[in-house]
Amino acid sequence: MRIAVVADGEGGGWLQELDEAPGPVRHVSDLATAVREAEHARSEPPRWVWSASEDLYPDLVRAGVRVSRCHDAALTEALLLGYHARHGEASSLGAAWARLHRLPVPDDPARPLGEGTTAQPALFEADRSTLPPGTDRLAALVEVHADQLRRIAELPDAGRMRLLAAVESAGGLAAAEMSHDGLPWRPDVHDEILTELLGPRPPSGQRPPVLADLVTRISESVGREVNPDSPAQVLKAMAWIGHPVASTRSWVLEGIDHPVVPLLLRYKELSRLHSANGWTWLESWVRQRSGPDGQRLGRFHPDYVVGGVVSGRWATRGGGALQIPRSLRGAVRADPGWVLVRADAGQLEPRVLAAVSGDDALAAAAAEEDLYARLAVHVGGDRERAKIGMLSAMYGQTSGDAAPLLATMRRLYPRALDYVDSAARTGEGGGIVRSWLGRTSPAPDGWAATVAGPGGERRRRAHGRFTRNFVVQATAAEWALVLLASLRQLLPDMPEGAGIVFFVHDEVVLHVPADLAEETVRAVAEAEARTRVTLFGNSPVRFPLAPVVTQNIG
Repeated sequence: MRIAVVADGEGGGWLQELDEAPGPVRHVSDLATAVREAEHARSEPPRWVWSASEDLYPDLVRAGVRVSRCHDAALTEALLLGYHARHGEASSLGAAWARLHRLPVPDDPARPLGEGTTAQPALFEADRSTLPPGTDRLAALVEVHADQLRRIAELPDAGRMRLLAAVESAGGLAAAEMSHDGLPWRPDVHDEILTELLGPRPPSGQRPPVLADLVTRISESVGREVNPDSPAQVLKAMAWIGHPVASTRSWVLEGIDHPVVPLLLRYKELSRLHSANGWTWLESWVRQRSGPDGQRLGRFHPDYVVGGVVSGRWATRGGGALQIPRSLRGAVRADPGWVLVRADAGQLEPRVLAAVSGDDALAAAAAEEDLYARLAVHVGGDRERAKIGMLSAMYGQTSGDAAPLLATMRRLYPRALDYVDSAARTGEGGGIVRSWLGRTSPAPDGWAATVAGPGGERRRRAHGRFTRNFVVQATAAEWALVLLASLRQLLPDMPEGAGIVFFVHDEVVLHVPADLAEETVRAVAEAEARTRVTLFGNSPVRFPLAPVVTQNIG
C-alpha cells in the first residue's frame, strides 16, 4: 500500500491511498498522528509518497514519528533525469509536474546552508514544491508519482532502477533521522584537544598561541615578516629565500628543502583545524547539555544532502560531517550507559569491482577477510604494493610503480580490468556509464570542442579516468544505501535518539543503550548479508563489516 501525503502548513495535511487507483482524499488536522497511526495499523507499513523527504520528514521526526519506507519524488526525479543524461535539471515536484504538462520548468528552490544550533525549525512550515499557485498539490504529487513509476517500468533495467529509487528514498529518511538525533559529542573533550594542539582559546579575532608562535618562527626563518594566511605573501617569501614555487599547496611545498617548510605545513594543518572545527564550530554545531554526573554532553547535528555527489555519495550543507578531522574523532563519545557500534566496510570498492565484473579470481580474493593480503602473494608478498596495484586499476594510474603493478593486475584479473577499461574507453569517447543499479554519469558539456582544442587529449583521458572509477564508486555508494535501508528495518526497538547517528561512504556508527549492543551487532551482520544478496545474489564476494562496540571512535 502506498499513501500520498502533503502538509497543509498548519500541522495537518491531506492523505490519499494509492492502490490500483487513487482512493478518496482525506484531510487530517494532525498529520503526525495520522502518519503514526497508519504506520502501525497494518502488518506491513505503507510506503509514503511525498514530494521530498527533506521538506516533510524532519517535521515528522521532530514530532516523534518514524516511518519505514517512502517514495521521495524529488530524489527519484533526479535519478530518472540522470539516467537520460539530464543532470542538473530541476527535480522538485513542481519541475516534474511542469515537464509532464509541457509548461515552463521552474528552478529548484534554493536551500540555505545548514544553520547548526541557531536553526529554529517550525512544524510543517513551507511548501518547497515550486508548483504554480492554486495547483492541487496532492493531485500533482499523485500524477508525478504515477508518471515516475511508468518511466521506471519502461527502462530496460527497470528492476534495478526501482531498487535504486527505493534505497535512495530510504537514504532521505536516514539522513533526516541522523540530523535530528545527532552524533554524540563531548564538548569538554573537544576543548581539551583544541587546547592541546592550539593553546588556550584566544580572544575573538586573534590567533591561538601555537599559531601565533608559528607565525613568528616562519617570519624569522624567512628573514622578513610573513603572513602565512596570505598565499601571495608565502609565494613572495619562497622566492625571497631562493625557492620560487608556483603554488602554496602542501604537496608543492613538501618538495622544498628549507627549514621554513615544516613550519608552513604545520601552520596550514592547525589553521585549517582552527577555522573548520575550532571553538566557533563547537558553539555553532554542537548542542550542549549537562549529563547526570555534570559532564558536558552534546550532539552534533549535521545537515546531510542525499546524493549530493554525482556518484551518489552524500554531501553536507554545513558542519563538515563528512570531513571530521582524525584529531577530533576522540570527542565522539557515547553517553553514560550507552555505547557506540561502529562498522566499517574495509576495501569496499575492490570488493564491489569483484562482484560487478564477475571476475572469479578477484572474487576468490574478495572472499578473504583481507583482500590485499591475498593479492600480495602475486607481488612478492608486499601488501602495500598489492593495494597500489588495485587502486591503480580502479583509478587509472599508470605512472611510476603503478605501471608494472597494473600489468600484473590485468594478467591476474582480466575480467575485472576489462570492466573498468571498458568504462574508461566510454568516457574517453565522451559517453556515459552506469552503476550496477543504474545511476548514470553526467555527459561532458561541449565534448567535441573540448577534445578538439588545446589539451584535448589530456581532458579526454581525465574523463576516462572519471568514468572508470564511477562504475565502481557509484555502485559502492549503492551498497551503502542498501545497507542503511536494511539496517533501519532490522534494528530492535530503540529509545528516542538511539540508532544510526553517523554515516560516511563506507562507515556507519550507531549510538545505542549498552543493553542493546548485542542485538545491534546482530542487526548489522544481518543487514550486511541482506545487502550482499539484494545487490549481487549468490556472489561469493564478502563485504566484512566487523562491528566494534566502543565508547569512542577516536
